[in-house]
Amino acid sequence: MIEIGEVAVFLGLDVGKGEHHGRGLTPAGKTVFDKRLPNSEPKLRALFDKLSAKYGTVLVVVDQPANIGALPLAVARDAGCLVAYLPGLTMRRIADLYPGEAKTDARDAFIIADAARTMPHTLRALAATDETIAELDMLAGYDDDLAGEVTRTSNRLRGLLTQIHPSLERVLGPRIQHPAVLTILERHGSPALIRKAGRRRLIALIRPEAPRMAERLVEDIFTALDEQTVVVAGTGAATTIVPGLAGQLRAHLSQRAALERQIADLLEAHPLSKLLTSMPGIGVRTGTRILIDVGDASTFATSGHLAAYAGLAPASRISGSSIRGEQPSRRGNKQLKRAFFLAAFASLADPASRTYYDRKRAQGKTHTQALLCLARRRIDVLFAMLRDGTFYESRPASAA
Repeated sequence: MIEIGEVAVFLGLDVGKGEHHGRGLTPAGKTVFDKRLPNSEPKLRALFDKLSAKYGTVLVVVDQPANIGALPLAVARDAGCLVAYLPGLTMRRIADLYPGEAKTDARDAFIIADAARTMPHTLRALAATDETIAELDMLAGYDDDLAGEVTRTSNRLRGLLTQIHPSLERVLGPRIQHPAVLTILERHGSPALIRKAGRRRLIALIRPEAPRMAERLVEDIFTALDEQTVVVAGTGAATTIVPGLAGQLRAHLSQRAALERQIADLLEAHPLSKLLTSMPGIGVRTGTRILIDVGDASTFATSGHLAAYAGLAPASRISGSSIRGEQPSRRGNKQLKRAFFLAAFASLADPASRTYYDRKRAQGKTHTQALLCLARRRIDVLFAMLRDGTFYESRPASAA
């Protein structure tokens, strides 16, 4: 936690790609610095050293801790300054409390510094990130980008197949990411070319990648081809586009597979890896996201704080006598919320998790609502594991 009482200068940085705008305020609100700063180590270090030597402890607050805000934080830590993070959405809401409607870097820097001075509870502490977590964060971001490309390319490919031959898409679409399907589309990119290849050649082509379903898949493909006799306009162009999209999709999937192995190796080397993965449902990708955003959970006072940060704490809605109840929160870290949700879904094979899920379904909750409840309950367990340094202990379903 940050001890605000020892801070002599609250330095708000509205970070930018080429330069930042800094505003330094004393605890009394007096401005001691208000200038633009190049995004370079020498200039940043000179400012931090000067303020520290003249006034004392400096708290550097940014509205974006990653990407363009990474260098100022690294230099500030190395210079012995305290660092904190004011979330962008929080800053925009605080900005409404100040007069004026201008949106300038100087005003944003002042709001960041003044919020840190007058509303320290809105700040989030930024623990020093070790090298492993920094690498995991970068690799996880790239993996998210690749996942988006996989989804985009898959949808584009399925949309094209639906346009030229809906029956064929109904067979290949659900299996569009299977290596055997991609091989067929790369080699024979149109219904006419697939039919021309023949059953026997297609079976021999995909058997190495789908030994069990090769014959069944090819038979389903030719059944779908027989359902359409007309040729839709534009089908000829598909001969060029479909193989290209299939090749892109295969490349993206191969990159994700290689990246997952690299992430798994890094995750395994971290001291908290075995503790996290001992909990049912937490795998490589979900464990990586939890490790990046939660760490050892020392920045959260209780499991409720962690649940609120992840957007899994229900929000109460009470107004008069007509509105009374709780609704799912729309705030929080969406990536972390997704990781907890996916981990909860994967944990349904665990007897204790399944019993809790079934109990929520029996209370009338939908599948998604029950999973959200399970994810919230698992946060309590995970927080206790991280706090006490203990591994997950499975319990009988009846005890759950």
